This record gives sequence, structure tokens and C-alpha cells, in this order.
Amino acid sequence: MDAADKVMEPSSCSRPEVEAEKRDYGLTLPAQTANLRVTVEGNVFTVDRATLARGSEYFRALFRSGMRDCQQEEVDLKGLSARGFAIALRVMRGERPVLNDNEIEEAVECAAFLQVEPLVKHLLDAVNSDNCVLVYHTAAAYGLLELYHGVALFIRDMYHDLREDVKYLPEDLIEYVESLTPSTFVAVGTHTSCTESELCHAATRTICYLDEDEEDWKVLTHLPMEASTSMAGVTVLDNKLYVVGGVSGVHKQAVESCFCYDAVTDTWSKLASPQQLRYNFSLVGQGDHLYAIGGECERRVMSSVEMYCVSTGVWSFASHLPRPAAGAACAKAMSRIFVCLWKPMETTDIYEYVPGTDEWALVTTLIRHQSYGHCMAGHRDNLYVMRNGPSDDFLRCMMDCYSLTSGQWTAMPGHYTNSKGALFTAVVRGDSVFTVNRTMTLEYAIEDKKWKPKNQMRGFPRSGSMWTFLLRLPRAGKQPVAHDVLDTQKA
Repeated sequence: MDAADKVMEPSSCSRPEVEAEKRDYGLTLPAQTANLRVTVEGNVFTVDRATLARGSEYFRALFRSGMRDCQQEEVDLKGLSARGFAIALRVMRGERPVLNDNEIEEAVECAAFLQVEPLVKHLLDAVNSDNCVLVYHTAAAYGLLELYHGVALFIRDMYHDLREDVKYLPEDLIEYVESLTPSTFVAVGTHTSCTESELCHAATRTICYLDEDEEDWKVLTHLPMEASTSMAGVTVLDNKLYVVGGVSGVHKQAVESCFCYDAVTDTWSKLASPQQLRYNFSLVGQGDHLYAIGGECERRVMSSVEMYCVSTGVWSFASHLPRPAAGAACAKAMSRIFVCLWKPMETTDIYEYVPGTDEWALVTTLIRHQSYGHCMAGHRDNLYVMRNGPSDDFLRCMMDCYSLTSGQWTAMPGHYTNSKGALFTAVVRGDSVFTVNRTMTLEYAIEDKKWKPKNQMRGFPRSGSMWTFLLRLPRAGKQPVAHDVLDTQKA
């Protein structure tokens, strides 16, 4: 085994959930301060009523019913497996257990019967190409619609790779998957806001998508005139593209205008600007919120974090970063938000934002030569950290993988051709990673934590840096990018 293939020692900062996941799935769950005994298949669980009320709609309704049953000290659940209930309890208590096929089926049954929303979310987070067909079929059998739809979307994104497995499903389940729209790789270059005197440049202010059938880029929509993608925050949440902040002019004047693009209706709308104007920050969407993390204002690096509630349209401050950071690498994995904060020159700390407690928790530390100037991507329960090659070689990219489950770092063997920043725009879809620059669009297949080149297509026909993301969008009526008129590869 090469040295690069060796697994590093587990991080001393691993989360307590990692140890919990190593416990047996038996029924020896630690007792909490509890006042309810739940009997399942002859096994008695002593559980805190508050835990059950927070996590299960079934128990929440029971406790609020006012009926005699809500005052009982013991409840006997019929038709459920004890192991499925034990898994539900673990998830309601904040653990993230890794489940085998039998446990998945029992967990889905329990989630459906007791209406355990945290367990549904955990099952969605745990869906991968190995278990998605099983989860999909089981969710359909138990009528767990949120899980059913979420897994169907996952399968649709990987339909080409999963076609052989999917064909054994009932016809109605196959038809539902095929009725859905797959995710599409989308990119936009960096543009500052456009004035009336600059209308001649408006034609170049396009957001483009990759037509994988024709292996070429096509125009999706044009940016609003006031929108800036230069040093802005750009992210996708619930199939809507958000462009927040940015700069305008050579003096990096902060832009107040913020916009949202609805991919389904092909329309733009404005949204409120953050309370603290910022640029060169990271924007991440999770749940019902956008998180504007760090950044700069008037050339001052900040540690402040703001969150935008989509349902209310209000910005509010969240807990500050542990230290100021601009342009920090961020990624989501298992519906968790992670950010890299580096200490020049060789240390990178990875923090997780915990919404429930509004705090930043140190997850692990990576010590590597030239570990700064990187980006991060999440796949399954792994975080991939990309950094510059040796001796400031920007044409090569070194990569390390951190497992959230085991708490271990693995140095990826060899190096990856970065080719002017392509890998620093990595976007994950299923078991594929899309990277792009002006020269080429490259799709990697993730196999055994290694990235293997899978498909090469035409590059994005714009110069400079870019934002990349995934959207589910109708393709009818979209036009190819005018390669011979705009900023083309022939220029």
C-alpha cells in the first residue's frame, strides 16, 4: 500500500455521535430521565416523554389528546419491530446510525407508523446508490410520501447507472421516477451589476446549463441588470437560485440587491438584503434558511454570520464564526453544513454549524503543506478537501477525504489535474462529480472514495471564475450558447 493510501489517525475532535454509531443496535439504549414505558415485541423501553413528543407526531397527538391513554405510564405498541423502534429512539436523541438493509426496512416501517420526522430526514440523508432502490420500494409500501419522493429524485439523477436495478420495481414506481426532472449542471460567470450605459454587455450576462445529450452548454436565463455575481454569495435551495450581495466597480463597492431565480417558472424576484452588507462570503442553503458566512465589507474580513428565513423573508444574525474568514470553503453532507477555516500556512480546521444550538463545533483538523486555497465537496458521509498542488502548482490538485462516520482522514492517491481551477468548482450529483473550466467539462465517478474520470464534454464558454450548481429545470426552448459571438473558445 502506498503512503498516500494509508489512513490517518482518527481526529481527536471527532463528534460524540461517531462513538454512538459504533454501539450495537440492540435494545440497551441508555435510559434518560423518563416517565413512560413503551413495550414493543415484549421489550420495554423507558423513554422521556419530551423526546417522544419532539420526534413523533403519533406520541405528540397521544399526549395532547386528553384521553385516559395519555396519562398511562406504559404504552404497548403492536405491529412494530423492537429494533425499528430502537433505531427511531436513537435518531430522536440526536444520533445518526448507519443501517443495513433489514434495519432500513424496519426503520421505514416505524417512521411511517409513528410519524417520526427526524427518522425520515435521517433516512433521506442516508440514501445512496447501494440502498436507494430498497428505500424507495419500502417507502412506497408504507406510504411514507416524503421519503418516497426524495428517493425517487435521487434515483432519477442516477437513472442511467441504476437502470438495471430499477427495472425490477413495480411499473408504477418506475413510471413515477421517469416522470421526474433530473438535476442539471448549471454555471454562471462573474459579472458586476450593469448600468444603462453598459447595455451592450447585457447579452453576455447569462446563466447556462449543460446539455449532457449534446455535450454542450446552452443559455438558461439572463441575470437581472442590478445583479452582481462578482464576489457574491450564490447557492441553490429548493430548486431556486439565490444571488446575494457581491461587489460593483474597481473599488469593490458592496451591492445591496439580492435576487432569487425560480427554475420552474423561469422568473426572477428580489429579496431583502442582509443587515450587514458583505462580499467574498460563503452562502449555503439548508432547510428553510440561507446562511451568509463571513466575508468582507470595506476590505475588512468578518466573522459574522447571517441567516435568511425563506418563509418569512427576514434576515437575522447567527453565531459568529470562531474567527474571521473570507471566501471560506463550505460544503453540505448528510444535510449538515461544514466550513473550512485555515490558519496560515499548514492547518485547516473544519467546523460544523449546529442549527439547534446555534453554534460552530470543531469537527476535525487537517494539517497539510499548503492546505490553504482549497474548496470542499460532500458525498455520502465524506468530505473531500481540494488544495493546490506541491510548490504552488495550480495545474495539479491534491485531495484528502474525511469520513464523518469513522472520524478518519484518508489521503487520496496521486494527484488530479486542476487545469486552471476546474476542481475548485466541484458539484456532486449522485455518485458523480462535475467540474468545469473554459477548456473542458469533466465528470468524475466516485468509486471507493476515489475520483475516476468518466466523461469529458465542452468547456464553459466564458473566461474568468464561475459559480456552479445543480437545478431541476425544463429544457424546452433553451438556446445554445453563441460560441462564435460571445466570449468564446476561439477568442
